[in-house]
Amino acid sequence: MFLKKLDNPSGFTLIEIMIVIAIISILSAIAIPFMFNYIYKVKVVRTITEIKTIESALMLYNTENNQFPQDLDSIGFGSAKDVFGNPFRYTPIKGTKKGILRKNKFLVPVNTDFDLYSCGKDGKTTAPFTAKASKDDIVRANNGGFYGLVENY
Repeated sequence: MFLKKLDNPSGFTLIEIMIVIAIISILSAIAIPFMFNYIYKVKVVRTITEIKTIESALMLYNTENNQFPQDLDSIGFGSAKDVFGNPFRYTPIKGTKKGILRKNKFLVPVNTDFDLYSCGKDGKTTAPFTAKASKDDIVRANNGGFYGLVENY
């Protein structure tokens, strides 16, 4: 009496809802890694842009003073940090010991004017590009001929 049987029920069955949830889960599992990879690439590009900005200030300083500064404080970038929260690393080549300079796979310094780089996502680095700690570093190499991840150098 109180309950009426519906001849034409509307709504979704439990099976239909579970199928929709499964489809959404599969699409999310595919899309989320691509999204995080894209976000990481954007961070790398932004860090390269910041390195180029600092490089311009260093070149201007060199033009005005006929030498590169000893630190980034001299050009107003002493407290500059990359998108990962790490300070940018800068080393003028002139007057620096060879062991500190960034080196390629042949252990040859990658710059002749100055080294400028970000330690990357892990915040760790070491001079040779072949070291595991250096693979995610974002560097300026070949005196500005290359900007990017060490693993792509």
